[in-house]
Amino acid sequence: MASTNPAVILEPAELEALRLVDLLGLSQEQAGERMGISRGTVWRLLQSARRKAAQALTEGRHINIGKSEKTQTS
Repeated sequence: MASTNPAVILEPAELEALRLVDLLGLSQEQAGERMGISRGTVWRLLQSARRKAAQALTEGRHINIGKSEKTQTS
């Protein structure tokens, strides 16, 4: 059965932070160094990515990787 809810958009930076910290096991500081951003920014990206992943899983929504419409119009 196809989902009637719109897909959740996971931005590339959110995915990369999630991959580095949750998949590869790097600290937020190490991930920030690899990404060229602050640890605080990594924390913000992780919070957003985890919330979006949880939303997609619990609501049966697809996850698309790419820039959100909000980001594209900025």
